[in-house]
Amino acid sequence: MKTELQFAMFALALAVSGPALAQDNKASIVGAWRMTSLQFTNSEGSLAEVPYSGQVIFSQSGSLSVQAMDPDPAAKPTTYTANGYEAYYGPVEIDEAKNTFTITVESSLVRDLIGQKLVRKFQVTEDQLVILPADPSEGWRVTYERF
Repeated sequence: MKTELQFAMFALALAVSGPALAQDNKASIVGAWRMTSLQFTNSEGSLAEVPYSGQVIFSQSGSLSVQAMDPDPAAKPTTYTANGYEAYYGPVEIDEAKNTFTITVESSLVRDLIGQKLVRKFQVTEDQLVILPADPSEGWRVTYERF
């Protein structure tokens, strides 16, 4: 009986501490996210939808991986893309209090990104993640849903 009670107390303590441990591990943003919307500021200054697909993964070990694709086979290269495709990863530092994260690009399809620190703002609401550039002049907004 005593052993069963000790086990039950241990299980209860573990269950209660689970959310606290998750919070310590950047819980609101950690996980796999599927892109649902990509918007860019158009020439009129309003946000226009772009038909991209992709995902972002924030690992518990502190890395970030980004994959995104423009379905247009004639897509022109951008700062982040080659042949309409964006792919990079690296260690990430998340500041939950400021709702920002910084990735140091370790590997990228666009080699000019390697070694750069990219700072992003984020908002998590239930199972939705919105990522914005720290510099609003970049003029984009990406929305994801949790896998």
